[in-house]
Amino acid sequence: MSYVVNTLQNLAGQTAFATLTPGNYIMIAVGLLFLYLAIKKGYEPLLLIPIAFGMILVNIYPDIMASPNAETGTAGGLLHYFYQLDEWSILPSLIFMGVGAMTDFAPLIANPISFLLGAAAQFGIFAAYIFAILMGFNDKAAASISIIGGADGPTSIFLCGKLGQTEYMGPIAVAAYSYMSLVPIIQPPIMKLFTTEKERKIKMQQLRPVSKLERILFPIIVTIVVCLILPTTAPLVGMLMLGNLFKESGVVHQLTETASNALMYIVVILLGTSVGATTSAEAFLRKTTLQIVILGLVAFAFATIAGVLFGKLMCKLTKGKINPLIGSAGVSAVPMAARVSQKVGAEADPTNFLLMHAMGPNVAGVIGTAVAAGVFMAIFGISAF
Repeated sequence: MSYVVNTLQNLAGQTAFATLTPGNYIMIAVGLLFLYLAIKKGYEPLLLIPIAFGMILVNIYPDIMASPNAETGTAGGLLHYFYQLDEWSILPSLIFMGVGAMTDFAPLIANPISFLLGAAAQFGIFAAYIFAILMGFNDKAAASISIIGGADGPTSIFLCGKLGQTEYMGPIAVAAYSYMSLVPIIQPPIMKLFTTEKERKIKMQQLRPVSKLERILFPIIVTIVVCLILPTTAPLVGMLMLGNLFKESGVVHQLTETASNALMYIVVILLGTSVGATTSAEAFLRKTTLQIVILGLVAFAFATIAGVLFGKLMCKLTKGKINPLIGSAGVSAVPMAARVSQKVGAEADPTNFLLMHAMGPNVAGVIGTAVAAGVFMAIFGISAF
């Protein structure tokens, strides 16, 4: 009888219930909420589902993120090895290759002024950097947090790893991807607040056709020019443009298909689950996490405001030829931010079609956020390789 009792006690002691803290239960509930938002509401499901599941796993079984122990010869947890690829900035760079293979830069090529709108939206990053410094974060942590304003999760993770701020990687990544998924909720009120109904009704001229030669030359020229000026952008901008060159060259269909599908989705699974696994209760339920979430929202709001205001300026300079709404698409949440510009414009005038015009600043924002990350790395003397 004692054998049976001891066996049952040992089994009970091995369950997660024996070690779970209230904080773990809170994080599991957050993970379930993210799953609900991803599955039921459709908010960035490709990212939120693996992140949420990694969050649940690490709060039930912390050893899944355990580091290897050389003295005892114990191997690390499964997600620890996934996470190493985040710290080494490999996965974010590979995601940029996949994004490039899926991106059409024609709207940006046809309307180069979109570069300025994409650049204006990066103001949110530098505004958040100043606010983070004022809140007591060190300069590198402030830089890592501020990239959330670009609404670009991979770049946030990339810079966090390069600047050695991995202790903040979980909250930063969760905040970045959360705000990316909430673009349709956060941006419209800001866009309507800073524009008039007359401005929202402005119809833009159809974009000119872009030749195949222009499409091929664009990724080559952008890579050479940007990386010569700011070599620290090479891992992100270089991979983004390589993926786009696969697509536009038309001679490597297998590479385009692999980069934009199989490789992309494998990387998303590895990155999402490992990022989610950094959100253990001990690491996530802290004052700094709330500060990061607030700063991320500030950064994102300032980026949207700056894009819209610069759009208004361009509207005046071109005598009403540019709809200011496309400026909000300067954040790099592709293509969701462009769709929001289209939606808000269509609410003012159902016959207005802004999507392709908004895609120009939207893809420019991807480049702009990578450049902003490169600027921070150059400031702190961090090598890109």
